[in-house]
Order: sequence, then C-alpha cells, then structure tokens
Amino acid sequence: QVHLVESGGGLVQPGGSLRLSCAASGRFFSIRDMGWYRQAPGKERELVAVITNGGSTNYADSLKGRFTISRDNVQNTVYLQVNNLKPEDTAVYYCNADLFTYGSGRYAKYWGQGTQVTVSS
Repeated sequence: QVHLVESGGGLVQPGGSLRLSCAASGRFFSIRDMGWYRQAPGKERELVAVITNGGSTNYADSLKGRFTISRDNVQNTVYLQVNNLKPEDTAVYYCNADLFTYGSGRYAKYWGQGTQVTVSS
C-alpha cells in the first residue's frame, strides 16, 4: 500500500508565504514525476507544478515566479514554496506522484488527501 501525506497548509494573510510538503511512503520501488495540483471551490483541479526525478520542473504559466517546486529523492518528499500569496490562491492543494509499486509492473499515479490553503486578511 502507498501513502502520500501532505502538510504545511493553513491560514495566511495576503502577501505571506507557505511551504507545503508531501511525503510518499509504503511499498514502492521508485518514483518518477511528483507534482502539486490545486482545486478552488467551484473550480476544476488544476496543475500547479511538476518535477521529474532528475529535477526538471514545469509550472502553470499563470503561477510562474511565485511558486517553487523541489524534491528530496532520499526522503521521497516533494515541496512547494509559495510566496506573495493572494486570495485567489485559496484552494485545497493536492500532491501527486508516479510510483512503481511492487507487484504492479508499471507506474501509476497516486494522490494525497489534500491540504487546505486559505489566504485571507
């Protein structure tokens, strides 16, 4: 069984910063891409950023400059640093990872349970 557990969300004032973390645990052989998505109330889930196991990154065009994704391949953890937060960044942030699990013979996408980020004064 595989688990992705996010942490670091919360209530922050506009202009503030947060660092989200997501740790993968369980029975898997390797991790390929890891990423962050978000879903605001009444909207569809959207990509925030993705990072490969080699460190290449890709960001949603509208979020470049304020969001930084990084990962620790030893700790199987992906991070999202968010600066200059705006009210429109309020959403549930989900972690996603491509994991090669034992016995499956292939990579599959797994999701965390989400962490709420609320930006409000």
